[in-house]
Amino acid sequence: MKIVIFGANGKTGLQLVEQALAKGHQVIAYIRRAGSVLIEDPKLKIVVGNLNETLKMKDAITGCDACLSALGGGSLTKHSPEVMNGIDTIVSIMEKARVHRFIYLSSLGVGESRLYMNPMVRFIVCNLLVRVPMSDHNVNEKRIAKSTLQWTLVRAGSLTDGQLTGYLKHGVEKIKLKGNPSISRANVASFMLQQLTDTKYLQKAVWLFE
Repeated sequence: MKIVIFGANGKTGLQLVEQALAKGHQVIAYIRRAGSVLIEDPKLKIVVGNLNETLKMKDAITGCDACLSALGGGSLTKHSPEVMNGIDTIVSIMEKARVHRFIYLSSLGVGESRLYMNPMVRFIVCNLLVRVPMSDHNVNEKRIAKSTLQWTLVRAGSLTDGQLTGYLKHGVEKIKLKGNPSISRANVASFMLQQLTDTKYLQKAVWLFE
């Protein structure tokens, strides 16, 4: 499968690239900083560009089978209009290019999943610590959900640098969460790549933690 990974230079994005290559996928890594992905593989193509370079993004997306996003704003206190506008552009290009499958990494606590959290944790995490990034994710999720794409929103718990274990809890039903669930970036990447061929969570927002 030929896939485009946005945010490929971040910690989760790098996991996506490495695991996708290991699975035999052809990967286009769209990155904003040259030299931030130091992987050599004949199946890997690196495209350096910003999220407002529409023609570059169109060239990267056209002819692919799916897109995955691990984009993040990089700040807990400032909104990221570049990323939000970038997601809007990605969705528009995908619709026009008829690239249907889009897997977007969001966060536990976004949308209705915030109601699944313990009230105290919800206040500290959602209302204080990561209020701004979650607000951005809410905007992105709504844009994606209104599209004609075959999307899946992956609402992962707090990300860690732990190992790939395959031990995951995921679903879409209402759930009462204990504490502030976490999950390794390696496990998140593995789950996102599984969605390329799994139709269980099409047009759904799935919670995910260990």
